[in-house]
Amino acid sequence: MADYPESLIKALFTKVKEYPRFSIGEIEKFCWMAVHEHKHGVLPSEYDIREIDEDLYLQLLQKFK
Repeated sequence: MADYPESLIKALFTKVKEYPRFSIGEIEKFCWMAVHEHKHGVLPSEYDIREIDEDLYLQLLQKFK
């Protein structure tokens, strides 16, 4: 598993909580959106299937648990 700077994880953590309609019940979705935006520069569209960095996603998700 890749190790990312804590500053990146904290920045994405903050970004997730600031998304409109943020819900802790859908945390997986919002973490995926943040990692997608970080990697591709845009939020995902409805049927976006571009890959994300799974290690980064898992580390961000862990920050919420």
